[in-house]
Amino acid sequence: MIQFEHKEFFWAYLLLLFFLVIYGGYRAWRRKAWKRFGDGTLTSRLVMQRSGLRNALRFLFLMMALFFLVGGLIDPKIGSRLEKVKRKGIDLYIAIDVSNSMLAQDIKPDRLDRAKMAVSNLIDKLNGDRIGLIVFAGQAFKLLPLTTDYSAAKLFLSSVDTKIVPTQGTAIGSAINLATQSFDNDKHNKAIIVITDGENHMGDAVGAAKAAAENHIRVFTIGMGLPEGAPIPMNNDSQNPDFLRDQNGKIVITKLNETMLQQIAAAGNGAYARANNASVGLDQILDNLNKIQKQEIEEKQFTDYVHRFQYFLAAAIFFLILELLTVERKPNWTDKFDFFGK
Repeated sequence: MIQFEHKEFFWAYLLLLFFLVIYGGYRAWRRKAWKRFGDGTLTSRLVMQRSGLRNALRFLFLMMALFFLVGGLIDPKIGSRLEKVKRKGIDLYIAIDVSNSMLAQDIKPDRLDRAKMAVSNLIDKLNGDRIGLIVFAGQAFKLLPLTTDYSAAKLFLSSVDTKIVPTQGTAIGSAINLATQSFDNDKHNKAIIVITDGENHMGDAVGAAKAAAENHIRVFTIGMGLPEGAPIPMNNDSQNPDFLRDQNGKIVITKLNETMLQQIAAAGNGAYARANNASVGLDQILDNLNKIQKQEIEEKQFTDYVHRFQYFLAAAIFFLILELLTVERKPNWTDKFDFFGK
């Protein structure tokens, strides 16, 4: 397992590309300059004491030294020991609705962005729990399997948008079924949080929640949106906004289906909370999750990470020494050849 102490130095590798472009441009300019100076055969004889190959080698050694120097600054660390650790927690899948209706702005900045901010805050409050992410619209996809790597969870969460699932719709039942099937076959306490506006267009979401409850998985729902609803924006132009319209050209208003979400939560032996502009309702759900008994879970993970920067710095010094020992002049034995017949 590899970690990086200073990831911010990865950008320095762009310097390698910059220097390669500069060097390539210099070599091309130099060849053109010699052609303008005179006949190629004659000029090559006049500068025979300088080796183009050695010049290129020196540049290569400098680039290799820079490559390993940046590697040393990044400071990769390798887990040297794999050991079993014990923790207490529950297994939790969060299913996020990414259909176009989640772009409605009755909750600011919009339903989806507000949901992502709430999930990010929830991740910050987890301690020992495993979390997984599922996204759904017309279909459901597992974005992240169960993990205790909360940084990875936030990274995957940041990539969530309405384009991540190609098929439009709101298949809440499919999302619950996928989450149910994705849990490990163990005795850990499990829960699913569905974050959606409740406009279920396909499948039996209530039946899926009931099936999850029969497998000792509790299903919680959070309603994103307001009962009065809002139009679905089709562009980001605040001056000339355009909204989704039906076949008759009338603007479609997407409304929170609170009744559906309450039924799903009841069937899933969970609870329902409605989001608004003041809160998202996750605190209420989190209180319910904390009441679930957290069982001890055993897992394997790397410990005792060892710094490896010294190997990169040693390689950088090695290539710097090679560059210093490589001279541009050709060796003296070439002087024995009389190229001009003198």
